[in-house]
Amino acid sequence: MDRGNQSLLIEFIIVGFPVTKQTGIALFVTFLAIYLLMLASNGLIIAVVHTDSRLHSPMYYFLCNLAYLDIAFLSTNVTTCLNGFLYKPNIVPFSTCVAQMVIGLALGISQCILLAVMAWDRYVAICKPLSYHSIVSKATCIRLSVATILSGLLLSMVQVFPTVTVPFCGHNTIDHYICELAPALHLACVDIRLQQLVILIISVGVIIVPVLLITFSYLRIFYTILRMPASSRRKAFSTCSSHLTVVILFYGSIIVMYMLPKAVIPKEDQKIFTLIYGLVTPVLNPLIYTLRNKEIKGALKKLISVRVTWQGSKPLM
Repeated sequence: MDRGNQSLLIEFIIVGFPVTKQTGIALFVTFLAIYLLMLASNGLIIAVVHTDSRLHSPMYYFLCNLAYLDIAFLSTNVTTCLNGFLYKPNIVPFSTCVAQMVIGLALGISQCILLAVMAWDRYVAICKPLSYHSIVSKATCIRLSVATILSGLLLSMVQVFPTVTVPFCGHNTIDHYICELAPALHLACVDIRLQQLVILIISVGVIIVPVLLITFSYLRIFYTILRMPASSRRKAFSTCSSHLTVVILFYGSIIVMYMLPKAVIPKEDQKIFTLIYGLVTPVLNPLIYTLRNKEIKGALKKLISVRVTWQGSKPLM
């Protein structure tokens, strides 16, 4: 890192949302409640899958991975977001902001890849059921999970480190509510076209390629389902509908945020779209899977009933 640049810039100021003190307190309480709800709901999904042997399958293994990613992603940025509602200016140390960029972007890219992996899993389960367990083995699931995380981390570092090493000439005000890469890059006082090209190429790769894979998988899935007997169609559709709902919500928001020209979307609207994929989807994901999945609901009821029975059988002190 350029020592002169580092000496000039030791912190970032996060603009956040334009709110009054009273509104900021209300938003702080609201967002904190949403964050706690996200922790509880994703944690419950993880607990249900781990404790119920009937859910020890690749589909639910990947669902747990998605829950872990949601928890980690939102936890990475929640402090900066909440501080922005209470403190003006919201000052974040340079190293902390860079770490948030690297981790947050890595987790976001990993989720893009994981959703494509989950679509592939459903494709194999429905279109090649006789070969499913040999193709989607435990070892394959582990390798795909590790590759997903490592790919996200590598692609994140390739984007972030060339950005934070350019000279900022003292400019340190990020017009966002978290430490976001693109607004930080615009603070640079040198030509940033190369960095922008790298970010664009990687963004296209991690968004368009998974979308194409997901689209291909579901075209084959729907073709296979339509050839099934009517009695089998509902169950097949139900195993895919939850994942497809999450895909549409997640990719819809990031395509609007990262693929459309910035001039088309006002800055405040860009923050809202970031909120959708960064805050809303981690909260909705477990609710979507729980409400639309009979196996998850059955396992959840079993876990609650066992817990209540155990509490009722405890001796009185």
